[in-house]
Amino acid sequence: MTWTERVVEREGVCLVCRDWGGEGPGLVLLHGLAGHAGEWDALAGRLSSVHRVVAVDQRGQGASDRFPSDVSRDAFVEDVVAVADRLGLGRVVLVGQSMGGHAAILAAARHPDVVRALVAIEADVSGPDPEWPTQVRRWLDSWPDSFPSRDAAVRFFGGGAIGMGWADGLEERDGQWWPRFDRDVMVQSVADAAQHSFSHEWERVTCPTLLILAQSSFISPARVDELMRRRVPTVSVSVREARHDLHLEQPDIVYGLVSPFLAGLST
Repeated sequence: MTWTERVVEREGVCLVCRDWGGEGPGLVLLHGLAGHAGEWDALAGRLSSVHRVVAVDQRGQGASDRFPSDVSRDAFVEDVVAVADRLGLGRVVLVGQSMGGHAAILAAARHPDVVRALVAIEADVSGPDPEWPTQVRRWLDSWPDSFPSRDAAVRFFGGGAIGMGWADGLEERDGQWWPRFDRDVMVQSVADAAQHSFSHEWERVTCPTLLILAQSSFISPARVDELMRRRVPTVSVSVREARHDLHLEQPDIVYGLVSPFLAGLST
């Protein structure tokens, strides 16, 4: 399967999407912070046999506009609604990892008329966490400004499928490989979320929900307990020997969890 590039404009911001086609219900894939739509290629191609699949380069990242004036959580949520509307996807299933999962949860809570089901991968909506922007800046500052080769980038990001997935998000210019985002924009994009707790929005989600966590999760056991206390998802799974980027590391396992969940929506 191959994808077609689609561009959705909302309030002057261009969002670039990978439209995998498919004749079934709409499904939108949302990557995490500093990521890109291509992270979902392995999953998107398989899901497009039964769904109309669209993966989004979220604002400020990938091929989408790099310097949007608004990087609030509200902006990311309304982008999801705009993509579903402009591409004629109808009521969609949202699949999001990390910050993409955060946006997916908020979209499901605020727009039940748009979201028919939710898959949150390594994502939660607890907080506040005032240290979060500083941690993100330190992480991004640990990256070199550019990489001399794609192989060097793969090694930097830990090698294997995860390293290749992150390296695929870079762009080549003048013989160097560069991030496709601005570091300050990425830090600012978590600043609003870091000041608030969105746990009450998790409680507002009414659609069927699959929560997938990694054994070596970025989300603490206390935060997982808080999620479960506030609202028990339809299905929750912890994947053994998996890390935060399990959609890159173990796409077959993720597909094996997502596919039957989606198949059950029509029954």
